[in-house]
Amino acid sequence: MTHETQHAGIVAGQLMAFIERVERVQAEIDDLNQDKCEIYSEIKSAGFEVKIVKEIIKMRRKDYAERQEHDALLETYLAALGMT
Repeated sequence: MTHETQHAGIVAGQLMAFIERVERVQAEIDDLNQDKCEIYSEIKSAGFEVKIVKEIIKMRRKDYAERQEHDALLETYLAALGMT
């Protein structure tokens, strides 16, 4: 076995390790997304509006100042369109 063959084997092994890690993480993401879908089904079954719950979750990801800026811009745009 030449030095180049050994090097190619090491590189191929490292590449395969990366690929397998990504595949494991993707499988975990798929499982978590399935869990999330089940939670949203529960939310809907409990009589809540899923779109509104998703909007609340999106809002909670932002800090207070970011939400204030968003709300101010939204109000400005709505006023410019005569929708307030």
